Amino acid sequence: MHNHAYHNYEQHNESTSRIAWAFFLNVSFTIIEFIGGWLTNSTAIMADAVHDLGDSLSIGLAWILGNLSERESTSRFSYGYRRFSLLGALINGIVLIIGSIWVLSEAIPKLLNPEMPVIEGMFGLAVLGVTVNGYAAFKLSKGKSLNEQMLNWHLLEDVLGWVAVLVVSVILMFIEWPILDPILSIAFTIFILINVLRNLWATTKLFLQATPNDDTANTIRESLLSFAEVKEIHHLHFWSLDGEHHVMTAHLELSKLIEPTRQLQLKTEIADRLSGFGLEHTTIELEFPNEPCRDQ
Repeated sequence: MHNHAYHNYEQHNESTSRIAWAFFLNVSFTIIEFIGGWLTNSTAIMADAVHDLGDSLSIGLAWILGNLSERESTSRFSYGYRRFSLLGALINGIVLIIGSIWVLSEAIPKLLNPEMPVIEGMFGLAVLGVTVNGYAAFKLSKGKSLNEQMLNWHLLEDVLGWVAVLVVSVILMFIEWPILDPILSIAFTIFILINVLRNLWATTKLFLQATPNDDTANTIRESLLSFAEVKEIHHLHFWSLDGEHHVMTAHLELSKLIEPTRQLQLKTEIADRLSGFGLEHTTIELEFPNEPCRDQ
């Protein structure tokens, strides 16, 4: 048991170390991107810098929350600290939307009056971008945690984005099409905005305690109603702490009086049935026939 706990502790430390390393690498490169985008007069690089800023926030929050989520629950935070990740996702989404609007305000006027970027600098940053993000993605690909897997996809997106900047910079070396730069930045930004708005809406629903999955909620209801002693279910609440760890509470109205021994047995059977749903917390209240519900 001790060895298992130590192994888990070691795995957590390795995961945290990889995420921390990726965070500092990404933040450093994001700063270089903003400076490079300004010096090369490239809105495409600026657009990717905003994307990388969002990824840096995601990685930083994953690093902080990865440690915070290990904390025990307290009397003040009785469900623990997992819900903080939703707050982090909301902040991240808002920052990305503001950044994307700023990039569009810079890029759209350049469609009418395109300016040639400094091609050599654009090419050099693109090579550096592919190398840095590719190496960070390679490092995180060794991780098995959900955080690392999700962040790895973010970094792979960055690699593809820099490949696009690299291709455009090579084209501009041979053909003077300065309009390619704002077109690429607008395409980047619209892609980012679509994904951010979709994720922000999903996060907001969870933040407002919407049901994380209607099909799962219906399956849970049907599963509880399948017990012969259960006549009806009310006050069934199914919500999520962070999108991965869910909570469920329900009042089960019994069809008849049952002995304490059977009550205990029924609770055990319900617990076994619910174990397949991976619920973090469950609260089940049994109500006998004609017993008034205090929550009505």
